[in-house]
Amino acid sequence: MLACYVDRPSVQPGEPFVLHASGDGRPCRLRISRVGLGEEVVLERRGLVPPPAELPAEADRNGCGWPILAEVEAGADWRPGYYDVALTAEDGAVAHHFVCVRSRPQQRAGAALLVLNTNTYNAYNYFGGRSAYCDVGALLERRLPLAEAMEGAIGVLSTQRPFPPMLLTPPADVPRLVTDRKRGLGERPRGLDPEWARARRTSPYDFSAGFINKWEHAFVAWCEAKGIALDYATDYDLDADPRALEGFRCVVLAGHSEYWSGPQRDGLEDFVDGGGGLAIFSGNTAFWKVRHEDQGRTMICHKWRGFEADPRAQEDAATATHLWSHRRFGRPEAEITGLSFIFGGYHRLGNCISRGAAGYTVYDERHWALAGADLGYGDVIGAEVPLLGYENDGCRFDFGGDGRLVARPILGVPASLEIIAVAPAAFGEDPAAPYQPLIPPERVDVVLRDALDEHDGDAERRLLRGHAVMASFRRGRGEVFNGGTTEWAHGLAAGDPFIERITENVLRRFGAL
Repeated sequence: MLACYVDRPSVQPGEPFVLHASGDGRPCRLRISRVGLGEEVVLERRGLVPPPAELPAEADRNGCGWPILAEVEAGADWRPGYYDVALTAEDGAVAHHFVCVRSRPQQRAGAALLVLNTNTYNAYNYFGGRSAYCDVGALLERRLPLAEAMEGAIGVLSTQRPFPPMLLTPPADVPRLVTDRKRGLGERPRGLDPEWARARRTSPYDFSAGFINKWEHAFVAWCEAKGIALDYATDYDLDADPRALEGFRCVVLAGHSEYWSGPQRDGLEDFVDGGGGLAIFSGNTAFWKVRHEDQGRTMICHKWRGFEADPRAQEDAATATHLWSHRRFGRPEAEITGLSFIFGGYHRLGNCISRGAAGYTVYDERHWALAGADLGYGDVIGAEVPLLGYENDGCRFDFGGDGRLVARPILGVPASLEIIAVAPAAFGEDPAAPYQPLIPPERVDVVLRDALDEHDGDAERRLLRGHAVMASFRRGRGEVFNGGTTEWAHGLAAGDPFIERITENVLRRFGAL
């Protein structure tokens, strides 16, 4: 088996990183390329021979410990971006990993920083068998059904291991996590393209994270086509480097920024309070709290078991990893994002809003984000993309006297939130529906008990009925815009003129244009 991984997620020009690999002793070519609108090869080496190395027991928790194949120094001319690290053997076998190149503070040329969702990559990584979600190896080998395999999820995740190929480097035709059409009368609910998935023997977790041919890649390609300059960092950079946000006017999140650490969140809140703009083109944003240990070599993410399975959390609750909205933290994510997945959910996936429009309905046509977009009250935008799919964030709201929507300040949602557009979403599939559920269930009981503190007879039904929301709010001297959906970048990739105009308005207001 040919596989590889790097020792650190990011470097600055002139800094080294190390490539670890395992192979069958045959020579390989190393190629490192910057991936954006196109591909720019920055380094090639031939004749590298990765030795055979065993996969240790619990490599998913403890890392692989493989030999060093190569040491690489990022070139002074390597531009900020996502870099694919590829090893190719003589028989055509290829192994991939990645490294992010970020600029030094004195060299930053752009006003906008794109934060790669590397915490999400690590949470979904099941190389070695298990991830934060599931014992995926047991699931794929059919040793366990999904419910039992999910019980085998681990909360200690090593970053010193490869990624499954479909998660990190899927082909260009990888399907999206949204059904392409509304469900027909009597038709069973569907997920992503089942024939495509069966033919490639994918896992259910291959599509929710990763850069190449997924959300962040689509966003970067659109920006580069428009001449919009972006700098780059990883989630871990915001955790470890107090200067990571220095010099930027705008921070951008795209796709699936689901996992935030405490220091990362502290930095983003200070950034906005100090006058920065946070542009969220992501869904399920900041849902889970994580922590990094051993200089980023390990990510702790116990999810629902955060207070029971973690010895450190039992001594100091502030270090626990659980829902950011858990009452013991006192810091629901909506305080910085404006919205929460708890009040949103899925749309056009499985039996969640399976006949939904997959677009937003406009309620505040005069909001600054819609300037010049030629949109009126009640217009639906993004339905053709579709703009709403996989995971979406929202809030509870009421109708104001002027027909606009007024946010309820619950679970950190700011009372000053300006709701622009909404669409129905579902936090989970209706247990009373006559169909087998397709989406792994959320812990509705934990959310009701530990986040919302709601226990009345209608609480579960109320939770399952949510909304995707597009909104903005002022915080401190800065401002936050939240597009409320993982699929925003696909609206840009499709050339949707309304989504493009809104994106440009946000980036311009936040000083990135």
